[in-house]
Amino acid sequence: MAGQNQEPNRRQSQEERSRTTRAALMSTARRLFAERGYANVSAAEIVSAAGLTRGALYHHYADKKALFQAVLIELDDELIDQIGAAMRDAGSTELGMVAAVSAYLDLCSRPEVVRLVLTDAPAVLGWHEWRAIEAEHGLGLIREMLVPAQREGKVVGSVDLLAQLILSAVTEAALYVAHAENTEQAKEEARIGLLTLLGGALRAG
Repeated sequence: MAGQNQEPNRRQSQEERSRTTRAALMSTARRLFAERGYANVSAAEIVSAAGLTRGALYHHYADKKALFQAVLIELDDELIDQIGAAMRDAGSTELGMVAAVSAYLDLCSRPEVVRLVLTDAPAVLGWHEWRAIEAEHGLGLIREMLVPAQREGKVVGSVDLLAQLILSAVTEAALYVAHAENTEQAKEEARIGLLTLLGGALRAG
């Protein structure tokens, strides 16, 4: 009986150590990547700063690129949560659209997001893989905005296709803001442009 009780405890302890190790690797890599960029941070530096060994890194991630991808997905999840909260708090489809666009552009002007999501991710992962990750995280939120509008007769045609087109537009808007000399001016221009496009889409019905 004693051995049976100890085995689940050992498994739980191992799982907890694994979670702690992954969290340390993720938080350290995220900080270093955001500060200096993916290309200027080595795997050895990450594990040293995290107080771990290279073996710990390669036990949980195939390589530095895989760790970067995990960091990107974590950051994307956070961004979607914040944008979704702004959209749902707005109270209507139209106000939610305005709130989501404003929140998205504000978040995409943060240095961490500019560096990791909009600069390093396309270069490190490749354009297609980066877009696939952004689609996996962003399309659900866009569809969440469009489906009620379709029920209200404000959108006609394929919601899935429209969501893809909107995702492409907001991605290009974010890149425009990220690489502009005057961030605030670019953000306002992007906001107006996106709302014009989205307003036209919602009037389609």
